[in-house]
Amino acid sequence: MTDRTASPAPTNPFLVLGAAIALPGSGHVLLGVATRGLQFLFFMVILGWVTTKVATPDASFVGRHAGGFLIYALSILDAYKMARIRHAQWAH
Repeated sequence: MTDRTASPAPTNPFLVLGAAIALPGSGHVLLGVATRGLQFLFFMVILGWVTTKVATPDASFVGRHAGGFLIYALSILDAYKMARIRHAQWAH
């Protein structure tokens, strides 16, 4: 007999983490929430552009694009957290 309530294994959280680090939004795509990944990507571009307009001319590259890097870091954390939660729910 087969158990009809068993769900397929979710995506490995470390695979999601690696994808999210390599390409912004791709971790969310692997999780099946591409819209959320696109939202992060949109705000990453917008805040990166805004900080280039606000930052001083002698700021470093990271300083000029700090808003984009902030959203990029939050995107990585969000994708990994979602993957860990899904994996923990599936395991128990």
